[in-house]
Amino acid sequence: MAPEAAHPFALGLLLRRAHWRAATAMTEALRPLGVELRHLAVLIVLVDRGPTVQRDLATETGVDKASIMRVVDDLEGRGLAVRKPVPGDRRVRQVEITPAGVDLFHAACAAAEPPAEGLVAGLAPGEADQFLDLLTRFAH
Repeated sequence: MAPEAAHPFALGLLLRRAHWRAATAMTEALRPLGVELRHLAVLIVLVDRGPTVQRDLATETGVDKASIMRVVDDLEGRGLAVRKPVPGDRRVRQVEITPAGVDLFHAACAAAEPPAEGLVAGLAPGEADQFLDLLTRFAH
């Protein structure tokens, strides 16, 4: 049942349902690759921004510092990312994607394309782009 549009919780409930639907589709697409959405979120930042310090990864992915450390530990353990010292600051480590991480990222993108298209298949031509634009502006 869809919440009434005038209901004060409608936006949150609809966003939660949309997130559940998208996350379920993406999780299934990524399962054969042995990667989870939390790992892919970090790989996306590393592909888009290049080497990134862990605290910025936490901010960009919307997770806490302890969680980002576990995700980076997972990625590093699989050879998908490496931590490197930041010149001039021995306490800070930046995370860099490895060639294996780039390969996995591209495989994940290919695997996610069909379900991503399926998620917006019911929209009219042009609406998927409009929806993504609106959602991006809302989120940021």
